[in-house]
Amino acid sequence: MVRQNIGRSTRSIYLALACLSLTLHLLLAFFCLSVLQTACVLPASSSSSSSSIPRTDTQHHQSVSHSSSSSDASPSHKLPTSPQNNEHYKLNATTLDHKRKDSGASEKVKKMIGAGKVIQKVKGRSKLETLFNHPLYNLPHPELQEDDWLLRVKTNEDARDTGSEDEERDDALNSDSEWQSASREGGYDKVTWTSDVETHPPWLRFHLGISRWELYNRKDPNLAQLTHYLATQRILSAVQKTGGTQLKLLISFPNYGQALLKPMKQPRDAETDVNLFYFSDFERHNAEIAAFHLDRLLGFNRIPPVVGRLINVTTEIREITTDHRLSRTFFTSPVGNVCFYGQCEYYCSTEHPVCGQPHALEVSLAAMLPDLSLAPRRSWRSPWRRSYSRTKLAQWERDPSYCDTVKQTPPYSHGTRLVDLMDMAVLDFLMSNMDRHHYETFEKFGNETFLLHLDNGRAFGRHSRDEPSILAPLQQCCRIRRSTFLRLRLLSLPGFRLSDVMRESLAQDPLAGVAPLLSEPHLSALDRRLATVLRVVQTCQDQHGDVIYDDLEAYDEEHNRQPD
Repeated sequence: MVRQNIGRSTRSIYLALACLSLTLHLLLAFFCLSVLQTACVLPASSSSSSSSIPRTDTQHHQSVSHSSSSSDASPSHKLPTSPQNNEHYKLNATTLDHKRKDSGASEKVKKMIGAGKVIQKVKGRSKLETLFNHPLYNLPHPELQEDDWLLRVKTNEDARDTGSEDEERDDALNSDSEWQSASREGGYDKVTWTSDVETHPPWLRFHLGISRWELYNRKDPNLAQLTHYLATQRILSAVQKTGGTQLKLLISFPNYGQALLKPMKQPRDAETDVNLFYFSDFERHNAEIAAFHLDRLLGFNRIPPVVGRLINVTTEIREITTDHRLSRTFFTSPVGNVCFYGQCEYYCSTEHPVCGQPHALEVSLAAMLPDLSLAPRRSWRSPWRRSYSRTKLAQWERDPSYCDTVKQTPPYSHGTRLVDLMDMAVLDFLMSNMDRHHYETFEKFGNETFLLHLDNGRAFGRHSRDEPSILAPLQQCCRIRRSTFLRLRLLSLPGFRLSDVMRESLAQDPLAGVAPLLSEPHLSALDRRLATVLRVVQTCQDQHGDVIYDDLEAYDEEHNRQPD
C-alpha cells in the first residue's frame, strides 16, 4: 500500500516538472520573438534615429527604395552590421505592413510610411502628365499677329488715335490707364485694373488670351487660376438665362465675372432610356464638365473651362436672386429639400424639380465668353443637323453622297472648315452627343478660325450603346486632320489609354471628391468608341487616297513617326 502511494506521488512530481518545463520554453520563445521583432523597428526614443529621418524628397526615395530592394533579396530581418549603418534601419515591406496594423507604432515610422507613398506617386509619372509632355501636344504654333487676338487692352495712345472726344476725355481722367469704378452697388468690388495683366481677374485674362486658333493655351497658368476662381468665388447674383430648352442660370461674381450654371438633375450613373428621343433627354452637369476635359485631352481647346461645384440652393440662389420668375418656382419638398424648377421649354415643372440635399446642390460652372458687344459670334447651322422630328429624316440620312454637296458649298469648299467639322464629329461620337444642331465662330476671324464646341449637356447619356450616326460626317467625307488622327492613335495605346487619362483628368475636379464624374462604364465606352473611330478612318484609307489633311508641315521630322 505504501509503495503504491509513493509511485503515485512520483508520477505527480514528474508531471508537474514536465508542465513547468513546457511553460518555461513557451515563455522563452515569446521573449525571443519579441526581441527580434523590436530590433527590426526604428526605435521611438533613440536620438540617432531622430537624426536619421531623411529631410529631402530625394533622401526619402533613396531610403524607401533601398529597403524595398533589400527585402526582395532576403526574406529575413537583419540588424545593421556596421556602426556606419546604425543610423539607417532597413524598413522592408513586411515590417511596414505590420507596423500599420500595430497601434503602438511610433509616429516617426508612420511619417516615413506616408512619405514613401507620396514619393512613389511623384516619381512614377502619371499617364496624363506623360500625354501632355508628348510632342503631339507640344506642336509649334504660328507666331500670333496683332489681329490674331480676339481682344486687346487699349492704351492711352490707341484711344487718342481713334479721334474720339469721349475717349480723349476718359484718357484725361484716367491718365494712369486704370479702369476705375467707385461704385459698390449690389456688392461689386471696387475695380482698379490697369493695363498690367497681373492686375486682371482670371476671367478677364481668359478673355484676353483667346486667339484665332484656340480658346486657351493649355500651358497658361491662368487656366488653373480660372477653374479655382469658378469653384470658390463668392456668388453675388443668380438669374435664369434666357434661350435654350432647359434650365440654366447666369451667375455673377463680385469682380464682374460671370459663369453659366447647369444644375444636377439626375444621378451620375443614370442611363438615358433607349426609347427616349435625343431632343427630349436631360442635360447633365457632369457631362459639361467631362466634355471640357475630353476636348482638352484631344488637343482641341475649344470648350470654355468648366468646373464642378457644390452650392447652397438657399443662400446662393434663392435669397440673392433678383429674377422674380425664378424666385416664384422655389418650394420645399415633402422630405424637406429646397427645390426650384424655373421656366423653360423642357423639364421646367414641379414634376422635374432641381432639389438640394436639403440645401447642397451639385452644379457645373462654365466660364462665360466675352460679351457679344465686344466679340460678336456667328452661329452656323450644322450640315449634319438632325431633323428633330420623330418621323422625318434629314437629307444626310437619306443621301450617302451628301458630303459631295457640302464640299462644294462655302465655307466648306476651302480652308479648314470641313476638317473642323470632322474634329467636332469625333468629339461628339466619343461622348455620344447627338444634339449638335449649330456651332459658333468669332466673327472677327472670319472663316480662318476654330469652331466653338459649346453646349454639351446632353452628352454621356448612354454607355451601353453607341450611336454610329454621329460619325456620319467622317464616314461620308473621309477626311480628317493628321494631328487629330495621330492623337487618337496615341490615346488608343496602353500607355496613354483614353479612359485612364480621362479618369485622371476628371479626378482634378472639385466634385470628384463627392463621386467620380463619369462612371467606369462610361470610361470604358470611350475606349470602345475610340477604336470605332480608328476603324472608320482605316476603312476610308482603304477606299480613298486623300483622307489625311496634313496640318503638321512644321512638325519636327524627328517626331514624324506614327505611334505603333
